[in-house]
Amino acid sequence: MGCKISKSAPLEESTPYNSLHDRSALASDTPFSESEIESLHNLFQKLSDSVIKDGLIHKEELRLAIFKNVNERNLFLDRIFDLFDANKNGRIGFEEFVKTLSVFHPNTPKAVKIAHAFKLYDLRHTGFIEREELREMVLALLSESDLVLPDDVVKMIVDKTFDEADAKGDGKIDEEEWKAYVAQNPSLLKHMTIPYLMYVSNLSSSYLLLVPLATFAVFIFFCDTCDV
Repeated sequence: MGCKISKSAPLEESTPYNSLHDRSALASDTPFSESEIESLHNLFQKLSDSVIKDGLIHKEELRLAIFKNVNERNLFLDRIFDLFDANKNGRIGFEEFVKTLSVFHPNTPKAVKIAHAFKLYDLRHTGFIEREELREMVLALLSESDLVLPDDVVKMIVDKTFDEADAKGDGKIDEEEWKAYVAQNPSLLKHMTIPYLMYVSNLSSSYLLLVPLATFAVFIFFCDTCDV
């Protein structure tokens, strides 16, 4: 079973999945075995055919998998889709699907998890996490979970995070500051792991819900640090 995360050229999804060649290549680039890659392909096919039958996962299909509603619109959903859509063409191919799921695998290196957690909060792709971005994500996660917190509590969560993470005091968190923050708060990284990925062959399409749930756990961590 391979364990590395590939840093190859931008992903292409135009080439049809070849069960022998692609399964072997993906297994060598991710923590998944070849048989698990095959199981993931079966799951991918179900998701990609749920609305538009073109062998790709569109945002409507991800909405359906996560919210059971193709019309649900949420910043949280946008961030999850953005993580999967590595080549930013508005569709998720099978290679993108597998490699993004591999980030949450228990055997994936911590450095990879830290980098993807950072991307989740870097809403505007500037290479920094800014106060407003964190605030927007907190509010989106609250909305998704039907939770309501007073504005002053949300502000407390954001302020507490920046007090600890913004070492340079410039009002934004860069990747190095983020790494240091995670090192000081290892519980944060725990939420970038989905133990069930060790048992891919037994998962159904509802499994995809575990990705947003893991992300929501990151928000719970922020609340815990503020004693909310």
